[in-house]
Amino acid sequence: MTAARRKAATVAALGLAPLALTGLAASPAAAHGSMTDPVSRVSACYAEGPESPKSAACKAAVAASGVQAFYDWNAVNIANAAGNHKALIPDGKLCSAGNDKYKGLDLPRADWPSSKLAAGKHTFRYKGTAPHKGSFELYVTKDGYDPTKPLKWSDLEAKPFAKVTDPQMQGGDYVFDGTVPNKSGRHLVYSIWQRSDSPEAFYTCSDVVFGKDTGGKGTDAGTPPAPAASAPSDKDIAAGADKSTVEHKGHGDNDHKTGAGSTAAAPKPAAPAAPDANAPAPQGGSASPVAAPAGDNLAETGGDSATPYIAVGGAAVLALGAAVMFGSVRRKSATGGRHGR
Repeated sequence: MTAARRKAATVAALGLAPLALTGLAASPAAAHGSMTDPVSRVSACYAEGPESPKSAACKAAVAASGVQAFYDWNAVNIANAAGNHKALIPDGKLCSAGNDKYKGLDLPRADWPSSKLAAGKHTFRYKGTAPHKGSFELYVTKDGYDPTKPLKWSDLEAKPFAKVTDPQMQGGDYVFDGTVPNKSGRHLVYSIWQRSDSPEAFYTCSDVVFGKDTGGKGTDAGTPPAPAASAPSDKDIAAGADKSTVEHKGHGDNDHKTGAGSTAAAPKPAAPAAPDANAPAPQGGSASPVAAPAGDNLAETGGDSATPYIAVGGAAVLALGAAVMFGSVRRKSATGGRHGR
Protein backbone atom coordinates (compact mmCIF):
# COMPACT_ATOMS: atom_id res chain seq x y z
CA MET A 1 0.00 0.00 0.00
CA THR A 2 1.54 3.29 -1.07
CA ALA A 3 1.90 6.22 1.30
CA ALA A 4 -0.65 8.14 -0.74
CA ARG A 5 -3.22 5.35 -0.41
CA ARG A 6 -2.60 4.98 3.34
CA LYS A 7 -3.13 8.73 3.67
CA ALA A 8 -6.36 8.57 1.66
CA ALA A 9 -7.75 5.75 3.82
CA THR A 10 -6.94 7.63 7.03
CA VAL A 11 -8.48 10.86 5.77
CA ALA A 12 -11.61 9.03 4.61
CA ALA A 13 -11.99 7.45 8.05
CA LEU A 14 -11.59 10.83 9.71
CA GLY A 15 -14.28 12.12 7.38
CA LEU A 16 -16.74 9.67 8.95
CA ALA A 17 -16.62 11.52 12.27
CA PRO A 18 -18.34 14.71 11.13
CA LEU A 19 -20.86 12.62 9.19
CA ALA A 20 -21.71 10.70 12.34
CA LEU A 21 -21.84 13.91 14.36
CA THR A 22 -24.26 15.35 11.85
CA GLY A 23 -26.55 12.33 12.00
CA LEU A 24 -26.75 12.30 15.79
CA ALA A 25 -27.13 16.04 16.11
CA ALA A 26 -30.19 15.79 13.86
CA SER A 27 -31.76 12.93 15.78
CA PRO A 28 -34.97 13.48 17.80
CA ALA A 29 -34.60 14.96 21.26
CA ALA A 30 -37.07 15.47 24.08
CA ALA A 31 -38.11 18.66 25.77
CA HIS A 32 -41.88 18.56 26.10
CA GLY A 33 -44.28 18.27 29.03
CA SER A 34 -47.48 19.24 30.84
CA MET A 35 -48.72 20.06 34.35
CA THR A 36 -49.80 17.06 36.40
CA ASP A 37 -50.40 18.67 39.82
CA PRO A 38 -52.83 20.28 39.45
CA VAL A 39 -53.74 18.12 36.44
CA SER A 40 -53.93 19.96 33.12
CA ARG A 41 -56.88 19.46 30.79
CA VAL A 42 -54.81 17.70 28.14
CA SER A 43 -53.21 15.40 30.75
CA ALA A 44 -56.58 14.51 32.26
CA CYS A 45 -58.11 13.62 28.90
CA TYR A 46 -55.04 11.61 27.89
CA ALA A 47 -55.25 9.68 31.17
CA GLU A 48 -58.93 8.91 30.48
CA GLY A 49 -57.94 7.50 27.10
CA PRO A 50 -58.08 9.41 23.79
CA GLU A 51 -60.06 6.61 22.11
CA SER A 52 -62.76 6.41 24.79
CA PRO A 53 -62.70 9.32 27.27
CA LYS A 54 -65.02 9.02 30.25
CA SER A 55 -65.91 12.61 31.18
CA ALA A 56 -68.33 14.73 29.14
CA ALA A 57 -65.74 17.51 28.81
CA CYS A 58 -63.02 15.20 27.47
CA LYS A 59 -65.49 13.57 25.07
CA ALA A 60 -66.31 17.02 23.71
CA ALA A 61 -62.61 17.97 23.52
CA VAL A 62 -61.74 14.81 21.58
CA ALA A 63 -64.72 15.39 19.26
CA ALA A 64 -63.41 18.90 18.56
CA SER A 65 -59.69 18.11 18.24
CA GLY A 66 -59.49 14.43 17.38
CA VAL A 67 -57.63 11.71 19.26
CA GLN A 68 -54.15 12.60 17.96
CA ALA A 69 -54.08 15.85 19.93
CA PHE A 70 -54.30 13.84 23.14
CA TYR A 71 -51.73 11.23 22.17
CA ASP A 72 -49.55 14.32 21.65
CA TRP A 73 -50.53 15.57 25.11
CA ASN A 74 -47.08 16.97 25.92
CA ALA A 75 -46.71 19.39 23.01
CA VAL A 76 -49.03 22.37 23.61
CA ASN A 77 -46.33 24.85 22.70
CA ILE A 78 -45.15 27.82 20.70
CA ALA A 79 -41.74 27.21 19.17
CA ASN A 80 -40.63 30.84 18.97
CA ALA A 81 -42.51 32.41 21.89
CA ALA A 82 -39.48 34.09 23.47
CA GLY A 83 -41.67 35.52 26.24
CA ASN A 84 -44.22 37.14 23.90
CA HIS A 85 -47.11 35.05 25.18
CA LYS A 86 -49.89 37.63 25.18
CA ALA A 87 -48.94 38.93 21.75
CA LEU A 88 -48.99 35.44 20.23
CA ILE A 89 -51.99 33.85 21.95
CA PRO A 90 -55.41 35.48 21.38
CA ASP A 91 -58.18 35.60 23.98
CA GLY A 92 -60.28 32.48 23.97
CA LYS A 93 -57.34 30.31 22.89
CA LEU A 94 -55.11 30.32 25.96
CA CYS A 95 -55.46 26.60 26.68
CA SER A 96 -54.52 25.58 23.14
CA ALA A 97 -51.82 28.26 22.89
CA GLY A 98 -53.50 29.36 19.68
CA ASN A 99 -52.85 25.95 18.13
CA ASP A 100 -55.87 24.71 16.19
CA LYS A 101 -54.74 21.12 16.77
CA TYR A 102 -55.68 21.51 20.46
CA LYS A 103 -58.80 23.67 20.04
CA GLY A 104 -60.84 21.24 22.12
CA LEU A 105 -58.94 22.42 25.21
CA ASP A 106 -60.47 25.90 24.81
CA LEU A 107 -64.07 24.73 25.18
CA PRO A 108 -65.75 26.91 27.82
CA ARG A 109 -67.58 24.64 30.25
CA ALA A 110 -67.90 24.11 34.00
CA ASP A 111 -67.49 20.33 34.01
CA TRP A 112 -63.82 19.85 33.10
CA PRO A 113 -62.15 17.22 35.32
CA SER A 114 -60.66 19.17 38.20
CA SER A 115 -58.12 19.00 41.01
CA LYS A 116 -58.71 20.07 44.60
CA LEU A 117 -56.62 23.06 45.67
CA ALA A 118 -56.38 25.06 48.88
CA ALA A 119 -54.86 28.37 49.90
CA GLY A 120 -51.32 28.22 51.25
CA LYS A 121 -48.19 26.31 50.32
CA HIS A 122 -48.53 23.72 47.57
CA THR A 123 -46.02 21.49 45.78
CA PHE A 124 -46.54 21.60 42.02
CA ARG A 125 -45.52 18.93 39.56
CA TYR A 126 -44.91 19.25 35.84
CA LYS A 127 -44.20 16.11 33.83
CA GLY A 128 -41.18 16.77 31.62
CA THR A 129 -39.57 14.51 29.05
CA ALA A 130 -36.08 16.00 29.52
CA PRO A 131 -34.35 18.40 31.93
CA HIS A 132 -33.88 21.91 30.59
CA LYS A 133 -33.25 25.33 31.98
CA GLY A 134 -36.18 27.69 32.07
CA SER A 135 -38.79 29.39 34.21
CA PHE A 136 -42.30 28.43 35.27
CA GLU A 137 -45.01 31.01 35.96
CA LEU A 138 -48.39 30.03 37.41
CA TYR A 139 -51.43 32.33 37.24
CA VAL A 140 -54.85 31.81 38.80
CA THR A 141 -58.15 33.26 37.62
CA LYS A 142 -59.66 36.30 39.31
CA ASP A 143 -62.60 36.20 41.70
CA GLY A 144 -65.78 36.02 39.65
CA TYR A 145 -64.21 33.80 36.96
CA ASP A 146 -66.85 32.15 34.78
CA PRO A 147 -65.70 28.83 33.27
CA THR A 148 -68.66 28.82 30.87
CA LYS A 149 -67.13 31.70 28.92
CA PRO A 150 -63.94 31.60 26.76
CA LEU A 151 -60.83 32.21 28.85
CA LYS A 152 -59.26 35.64 28.30
CA TRP A 153 -55.96 37.05 29.50
CA SER A 154 -57.93 39.56 31.58
CA ASP A 155 -59.51 36.64 33.49
CA LEU A 156 -56.11 35.89 35.06
CA GLU A 157 -54.62 37.73 38.01
CA ALA A 158 -52.09 40.29 36.78
CA LYS A 159 -49.12 38.62 38.47
CA PRO A 160 -48.15 34.96 38.84
CA PHE A 161 -48.73 33.54 42.31
CA ALA A 162 -45.82 31.13 41.79
CA LYS A 163 -42.65 31.60 39.82
CA VAL A 164 -39.49 29.49 39.76
CA THR A 165 -36.37 29.27 37.65
CA ASP A 166 -34.57 26.01 36.83
CA PRO A 167 -36.43 23.67 39.22
CA GLN A 168 -34.99 20.21 39.72
CA MET A 169 -36.52 17.10 38.20
CA GLN A 170 -37.64 14.28 40.48
CA GLY A 171 -38.86 11.03 38.96
CA GLY A 172 -39.51 12.68 35.62
CA ASP A 173 -41.32 15.69 37.11
CA TYR A 174 -40.24 19.27 37.62
CA VAL A 175 -41.11 19.87 41.28
CA PHE A 176 -41.45 23.29 42.89
CA ASP A 177 -43.38 25.04 45.66
CA GLY A 178 -45.68 28.02 45.54
CA THR A 179 -48.13 29.83 47.78
CA VAL A 180 -51.70 29.60 46.53
CA PRO A 181 -53.92 32.65 47.19
CA ASN A 182 -57.26 32.39 48.96
CA LYS A 183 -60.05 31.53 46.51
CA SER A 184 -63.39 29.74 46.56
CA GLY A 185 -65.25 27.56 44.09
CA ARG A 186 -64.11 26.68 40.58
CA HIS A 187 -61.02 28.38 39.14
CA LEU A 188 -58.26 27.73 36.62
CA VAL A 189 -54.48 27.67 36.99
CA TYR A 190 -52.61 28.73 33.86
CA SER A 191 -48.97 27.71 33.54
CA ILE A 192 -46.29 29.07 31.25
CA TRP A 193 -42.99 27.21 30.92
CA GLN A 194 -40.54 29.41 29.05
CA ARG A 195 -37.30 27.68 28.25
CA SER A 196 -34.14 29.77 28.58
CA ASP A 197 -32.05 27.55 26.28
CA SER A 198 -34.50 28.14 23.42
CA PRO A 199 -37.39 30.53 22.58
CA GLU A 200 -39.84 27.62 22.93
CA ALA A 201 -42.60 27.83 25.56
CA PHE A 202 -45.29 25.42 26.79
CA TYR A 203 -48.74 26.19 28.18
CA THR A 204 -51.33 24.37 30.30
CA CYS A 205 -54.80 24.95 31.72
CA SER A 206 -55.57 23.14 34.99
CA ASP A 207 -59.12 23.27 36.35
CA VAL A 208 -59.14 23.51 40.14
CA VAL A 209 -61.74 23.69 42.89
CA PHE A 210 -61.34 25.50 46.21
CA GLY A 211 -63.72 24.03 48.76
CA LYS A 212 -67.06 23.06 47.21
CA ASP A 213 -67.51 22.92 43.43
CA THR A 214 -70.32 25.38 42.76
CA GLY A 215 -69.89 25.31 38.98
CA GLY A 216 -69.80 28.60 37.11
CA LYS A 217 -72.01 31.59 36.54
CA GLY A 218 -75.06 30.68 34.53
CA THR A 219 -74.82 27.00 35.50
CA ASP A 220 -77.97 25.20 36.55
CA ALA A 221 -78.26 24.77 40.30
CA GLY A 222 -78.64 21.04 39.86
CA THR A 223 -75.49 20.58 37.77
CA PRO A 224 -73.47 17.72 39.28
CA PRO A 225 -69.86 18.42 40.29
CA ALA A 226 -67.19 17.74 37.71
CA PRO A 227 -65.21 14.50 38.02
CA ALA A 228 -61.82 14.46 39.69
CA ALA A 229 -58.89 14.75 37.30
CA SER A 230 -56.19 12.08 37.22
CA ALA A 231 -52.69 12.51 35.82
CA PRO A 232 -51.37 9.91 33.39
CA SER A 233 -49.15 7.30 35.02
CA ASP A 234 -45.80 6.25 33.60
CA LYS A 235 -47.60 3.12 32.35
CA ASP A 236 -50.21 5.27 30.58
CA ILE A 237 -47.48 7.37 28.95
CA ALA A 238 -45.55 4.31 27.79
CA ALA A 239 -48.73 2.67 26.44
CA GLY A 240 -49.50 5.63 24.18
CA ALA A 241 -45.95 6.48 23.15
CA ASP A 242 -46.11 4.54 19.88
CA LYS A 243 -49.18 6.55 18.84
CA SER A 244 -47.59 9.92 19.53
CA THR A 245 -46.37 11.92 16.55
CA VAL A 246 -44.23 14.22 18.68
CA GLU A 247 -40.68 13.59 17.49
CA HIS A 248 -39.22 16.78 18.99
CA LYS A 249 -37.43 17.76 15.81
CA GLY A 250 -36.95 21.38 14.70
CA HIS A 251 -40.02 23.59 14.39
CA GLY A 252 -41.53 24.89 11.19
CA ASP A 253 -41.47 28.47 9.95
CA ASN A 254 -45.16 28.95 10.75
CA ASP A 255 -45.06 27.46 14.24
CA HIS A 256 -45.02 30.88 15.87
CA LYS A 257 -48.51 31.31 14.43
CA THR A 258 -49.97 27.93 15.38
CA GLY A 259 -47.88 26.88 18.35
CA ALA A 260 -47.31 23.49 16.75
CA GLY A 261 -43.95 21.80 16.83
CA SER A 262 -42.88 19.62 13.94
CA THR A 263 -44.51 16.25 14.47
CA ALA A 264 -43.13 14.32 11.51
CA ALA A 265 -40.51 11.72 12.27
CA ALA A 266 -36.98 12.90 11.72
CA PRO A 267 -35.47 11.34 8.58
CA LYS A 268 -32.71 8.86 9.22
CA PRO A 269 -29.37 10.02 7.84
CA ALA A 270 -27.92 7.92 5.03
CA ALA A 271 -25.09 5.64 6.01
CA PRO A 272 -21.72 6.98 4.87
CA ALA A 273 -20.01 5.06 2.08
CA ALA A 274 -17.07 2.87 2.97
CA PRO A 275 -13.71 4.55 2.42
CA ASP A 276 -12.12 3.85 -0.97
CA ALA A 277 -8.51 2.88 -0.44
CA ASN A 278 -7.73 3.69 -4.09
CA ALA A 279 -9.11 7.24 -3.88
CA PRO A 280 -6.53 10.02 -4.19
CA ALA A 281 -5.81 12.04 -1.07
CA PRO A 282 -7.65 15.40 -0.88
CA GLN A 283 -5.58 18.47 -1.56
CA GLY A 284 -4.22 19.93 1.63
CA GLY A 285 -4.27 16.58 3.44
CA SER A 286 -7.43 17.21 5.50
CA ALA A 287 -11.08 16.28 5.18
CA SER A 288 -13.65 19.01 4.75
CA PRO A 289 -16.22 19.13 7.58
CA VAL A 290 -19.78 18.17 6.70
CA ALA A 291 -22.30 20.89 7.53
CA ALA A 292 -25.33 20.02 9.67
CA PRO A 293 -28.72 20.23 7.97
CA ALA A 294 -30.36 23.65 8.24
CA GLY A 295 -32.81 24.01 11.09
CA ASP A 296 -31.48 21.23 13.29
CA ASN A 297 -30.48 23.47 16.17
CA LEU A 298 -30.08 21.51 19.36
CA ALA A 299 -30.98 24.51 21.47
CA GLU A 300 -34.29 24.77 19.64
CA THR A 301 -35.18 21.10 19.55
CA GLY A 302 -34.32 20.32 23.13
CA GLY A 303 -31.29 18.20 22.42
CA ASP A 304 -28.55 17.74 24.97
CA SER A 305 -25.30 18.23 23.07
CA ALA A 306 -23.18 16.27 25.54
CA THR A 307 -24.51 12.74 25.06
CA PRO A 308 -24.63 12.67 21.23
CA TYR A 309 -21.09 13.94 20.90
CA ILE A 310 -19.77 11.54 23.53
CA ALA A 311 -21.47 8.67 21.72
CA VAL A 312 -20.20 9.69 18.33
CA GLY A 313 -16.68 10.02 19.69
CA GLY A 314 -16.63 6.26 20.17
CA ALA A 315 -18.00 5.71 16.66
CA ALA A 316 -15.35 7.94 15.14
CA VAL A 317 -12.60 6.15 17.04
CA LEU A 318 -13.90 2.78 15.83
CA ALA A 319 -14.01 4.02 12.25
CA LEU A 320 -10.50 5.37 12.47
CA GLY A 321 -9.29 2.17 14.13
CA ALA A 322 -10.79 0.12 11.30
CA ALA A 323 -9.00 2.25 8.72
CA VAL A 324 -5.69 1.92 10.55
CA MET A 325 -6.16 -1.86 10.84
CA PHE A 326 -7.03 -2.05 7.15
CA GLY A 327 -3.88 -0.18 6.28
CA SER A 328 -1.80 -2.36 8.59
CA VAL A 329 -3.07 -5.57 6.96
CA ARG A 330 -2.34 -4.21 3.50
CA ARG A 331 1.17 -3.26 4.59
CA LYS A 332 1.81 -6.72 6.06
CA SER A 333 0.49 -8.36 2.90
CA ALA A 334 2.69 -6.21 0.72
CA THR A 335 5.70 -6.82 2.98
CA GLY A 336 5.12 -10.56 2.94
CA GLY A 337 4.96 -10.55 -0.84
CA ARG A 338 8.27 -8.78 -1.13
CA HIS A 339 9.94 -11.22 1.32
CA GLY A 340 8.73 -14.17 -0.72
CA ARG A 341 10.43 -12.97 -3.86
